[in-house]
Amino acid sequence: MADTKADSKPKTNPKQNQLMVIHSNLQNLIDNKLDAMPRGFNKTRFIQNCMVVLQDTQGIEKMSATSVARTMLKGAFLGLDFFNRECYAIPYGNTLQFQTDYKGEKKLAKKHSVNPVLDIYAKNVREGDEYQVDVEDGKQTLHYKPIPFNDGKITGSFAVALFKDGSMMVEDMSVKDIEEVRTRYSKVPNGPAWKNSPGEMYKKTVLRRLCKGIELDFDTIEQKQTYDEAADADFEKGKKPTQNSPYNEPELVENIEYEVGEDNPTTEPPTTESPSTETLSTETPEDEENRTLLDGVETGKGKK
Repeated sequence: MADTKADSKPKTNPKQNQLMVIHSNLQNLIDNKLDAMPRGFNKTRFIQNCMVVLQDTQGIEKMSATSVARTMLKGAFLGLDFFNRECYAIPYGNTLQFQTDYKGEKKLAKKHSVNPVLDIYAKNVREGDEYQVDVEDGKQTLHYKPIPFNDGKITGSFAVALFKDGSMMVEDMSVKDIEEVRTRYSKVPNGPAWKNSPGEMYKKTVLRRLCKGIELDFDTIEQKQTYDEAADADFEKGKKPTQNSPYNEPELVENIEYEVGEDNPTTEPPTTESPSTETLSTETPEDEENRTLLDGVETGKGKK
């Protein structure tokens, strides 16, 4: 008889309980920061998409619910969708790290550029592709003709911004240049994104460098801070401050010639690493990192 009563008791599911707490925390965080959300932000859809992604996140029940909710909040600040792979919440140890995807970087540049952007993209140049940059009469020209379905080794990457006023900007980097940025400036040089999706990281790196020459105007300080934090490479690390001059304007490209071709980007998101089984303390590194950004925000308790 005792065994029957024991079997009739509902079994608790740690993962589902954790997701309920995260859902409540995330909802409260967003409600307290509605003024920092981008125009047209859909709270219901964003939270639903977040929960779908977190449902498939390994070891979510071992992470701090508050820390996870704050990581997802960063996507809300920027108006990026985790489910549509515009950004990622990547498990690293017992925490989630927020990182934008190449698609998210393009979306942000188009949305926040002071000089309206008509198109912006990055391409990987592979062995056998035609790529050449020339300067004639003080004007820069670019020629790019890829081999269709080229699976050759990547030799470099370039990014192009075409503005509605007809001006253009181009940035290119060799693989050696990108790997140097990865080694010297990347926050997680050996993380899953670099290991499993190097082609996407190459494009994201050169696109970020291009965007340093594009004036971006964010709606709130939270958006600007989150955008800066989301960069994998901190180009300013170890850099001495320099005096700005009104004569130092970004180089504009007058003409560009290219043929669009696929560079075989990786379609899968960065593979996640399994979190360790160490016991979490009440204060995680992610909590400390986000305290300044979210000072004064009270998180809710999950409902069972």
